[in-house]
Amino acid sequence: MHHSLRLPRLNVFAPVPTMVIIPGAGTMMIRSIHQQAVKTGVRAVSTTAPALIHGDNVDLSDPKQMALHKLYRPERVTPAKRGVDLLKTPRLNKGMAFSLYERQYLGIHGLLPPAFMTEEQQAYRVMAKLRKQPDDLAKYIQLDALQDRNEKLFYRVLCDNVKELLPIVYTPTVGLACQKFGFIYRNPKGLYVTINDNSISKIYQILSNWPTQNVQAIVVTDGERILGLGDLGTYGIGIPVGKLALYVALAGIQPEWCLPVIIDVGTDNQGLLNDPFYTGLRRKRVRGDEYDSLMDNFMRACTKRFGRDTLIQFEDFANQNAYRLLDRYKNEYCVFNDDIQGTAAVVVAGLMAATRITNKEFRDHKLVFFGAGAAATGVAELCVKEMVEEGLTEEEACSRIYLMDIGGLVTKHRYNNLPDRHIKFAKDMPDTKNLLEVVKTVQPDGIIGASTVAGSFTEEIISEMAKINARPIIFALSNPTSKAECTAEDAYRITNGSVLFASGSPFDNFEMDGRIFKPGQGNNSYIFPGVALAAILFKAKHIPDKAFLLAARRCSNFVTEKSLLTYARLYPRLKDIRELSVLIAIDIGNYLYKHNLATLHPEPEDKEMFIRQQIYSVEYDELINKTYDWPSKDMKHGFPVPVMERTSMDDE
Repeated sequence: MHHSLRLPRLNVFAPVPTMVIIPGAGTMMIRSIHQQAVKTGVRAVSTTAPALIHGDNVDLSDPKQMALHKLYRPERVTPAKRGVDLLKTPRLNKGMAFSLYERQYLGIHGLLPPAFMTEEQQAYRVMAKLRKQPDDLAKYIQLDALQDRNEKLFYRVLCDNVKELLPIVYTPTVGLACQKFGFIYRNPKGLYVTINDNSISKIYQILSNWPTQNVQAIVVTDGERILGLGDLGTYGIGIPVGKLALYVALAGIQPEWCLPVIIDVGTDNQGLLNDPFYTGLRRKRVRGDEYDSLMDNFMRACTKRFGRDTLIQFEDFANQNAYRLLDRYKNEYCVFNDDIQGTAAVVVAGLMAATRITNKEFRDHKLVFFGAGAAATGVAELCVKEMVEEGLTEEEACSRIYLMDIGGLVTKHRYNNLPDRHIKFAKDMPDTKNLLEVVKTVQPDGIIGASTVAGSFTEEIISEMAKINARPIIFALSNPTSKAECTAEDAYRITNGSVLFASGSPFDNFEMDGRIFKPGQGNNSYIFPGVALAAILFKAKHIPDKAFLLAARRCSNFVTEKSLLTYARLYPRLKDIRELSVLIAIDIGNYLYKHNLATLHPEPEDKEMFIRQQIYSVEYDELINKTYDWPSKDMKHGFPVPVMERTSMDDE
């Protein structure tokens, strides 16, 4: 099925970009100006420095470029809502930022205080109040209320303060919010599909109840493995809600395209079953054929309701279902699992960035994984794919990857008891559960922790890694911070600053001997927004594994030399994720068209312009379209009225 280039109707739009020529501006100056331009819609181009990205140097005086610009840009439509209904619509509400003309025209004059505020003033007010909250949960509740009240301002605040607020709207605070969901629940934010709705028709009806018709991205969970907190049942709805907030903030995906869904098949958490505030079905989890039937019907209903190319992201499914469902649907639907594929890509991106310092090809690295769950195995498999891309055979690549699970080193002696995905990594070595022994024997370039065993990277192990390598790679990826295999401080201190460190949870900067180290966080947020943006805009048939390798490469290349050499930081700055997402989407878009996986036709001539024109703007828009005149000859008042003969009704 092919889609024409007629774009979906949008109600929230970025300002039309113009271009400013800056004579003699250098690259760093242009980068700074470009970051400001993203907010204002102004394109800045130097006459001496090359454009940072192809497409920034677009001259709209060129008729062809102007034609593309007009084709790709979304159009504004005056909302039909008026009065109180408009103020209660988060997508349209601007609070005291409505102009006097808008207040009078839209029937809200007198319903608001008479003061007028800019969006910037409103954002300042929100942050001032937010920073006075007693704890992170209180901040989460305040932001949640803001999203219910004024969607545009919520995303403006989030985008302007992404480093500060990302841990509030998503991990780790969202986990606490899910645990307390029964207490803090206010307004519905997603759809609930239960085991009692197990038919395509019933699920279709539920999907049809969602107020937005143009859904293009669905994030779904069954609540069985919420972060590191286990089975939270329907309390897990906060995860797809938070994930989709990041779709908007970090990739500019339109909020009205997003739908959070929770699949309620019960819960095995007895505490929730006894909780008087629990919001889900009070029954044990359904498994087996009935569960699979529900998931099959859900997938069919989603594509029947919203289209075959609708992106569906699986989030926080338990390990026994995560891989199985991904394998079941990935070649038939446009789906991905962020816990498996997103995690794999972001870890590989960190390893790729590390190779810029170790000066060794990726394929030449030996890696030991301490922990071999679904996420770690996904990382190992993507490492193999990258090594194969660099010229190794799959067997050679697997020989460079060592897995340690709860039973110890994955060896051929354990062959009969290994999961299918572990078999290719099994080594002809003695069985052992001792990580230090494995490190001494294997002499790896890097160790990657995904065990949730706090402190498992002991001082002796870290010291041994420093003896083996001039720049040892140590990734402590377990979440939350309390379960990390080691702290950033320990890694830097024990290796005397030579370590290339990354973590799953954020660590503070560390200063030693006058040098500041900024530990990189292997956050999936570097990957999934760009992947989702490409899949949505180019209407992918499905998402190939190569898309995640492309995202990893772009992420690693986006790390500056200063970050690597001065701060030993292996990931980009969080505030740059929106720009990174655009670049990832361009790379993936090119791949999709090259391999006939995109269904949006004709192919956009300028993919960057096409993408940037669809990105959600956090700036307020004028809600009233400007009026315009017709030719005066077409506005004459009808036709000449002939003299009509009138007869009196009075009798003579």
